[in-house]
Amino acid sequence: MSSLAGRVRAPVLPAGAVRVGGFGGTDGLRTWLSDNDIQAVVDATHPFAGTMTEHAASAGASLGIPVVHLRRPGWREEPGDRWMRVPDLAAAAETVARTGTRVFLTIGRQGVGAFAHLTERWFLIRAIDPPSGQLPPDHELLLARGPFTVADETRLLTGRGIDVLVTKDSGGELTAAKLTAARDLRLPVVMVDRPPLPAGARTVETAGAAWDWLRAQA
Repeated sequence: MSSLAGRVRAPVLPAGAVRVGGFGGTDGLRTWLSDNDIQAVVDATHPFAGTMTEHAASAGASLGIPVVHLRRPGWREEPGDRWMRVPDLAAAAETVARTGTRVFLTIGRQGVGAFAHLTERWFLIRAIDPPSGQLPPDHELLLARGPFTVADETRLLTGRGIDVLVTKDSGGELTAAKLTAARDLRLPVVMVDRPPLPAGARTVETAGAAWDWLRAQA
């Protein structure tokens, strides 16, 4: 059984049974796991979906259900990169205010409001679906889904006159091209760190490793 948060209007659905939507906090998830006789949980949420990860860990522990957290590796800084790591979006906004004037914002549709007060900056905001909440007053909204090529990202950065990139350390190949393009253009990158995993969390880095873990539970 796969569960999707329902944050994307037209998601790519996995095989098998799928449910969409929240559970109602830890208590709701605990009830759902018990009612559906779930015997193992793979938390394969986005690396920044910290609340769901906490709920999965807590509900699993209270029911004695094994939980593994699937987390693809984060991006690694390479020679030529000009990264500035920050702990959260509020810190990212503070850094942007000191760094550039034309900002490429690639943090998804949530959290854009953290930059809404930067009235003297222009933003290119890219997301799969329109962002929720308040937006910076001077912006362009670009709705697109990866993967993106380095050539395309380079054209986008130069064509819009971008002088700073803001992104979350999501990892993966689908959107990594923007980092290569920024490196080639010597642009600074504000990199938002992932939230910490729950204490004692068991983690794997690939779907194959998660499958091996599941077979071991059986």
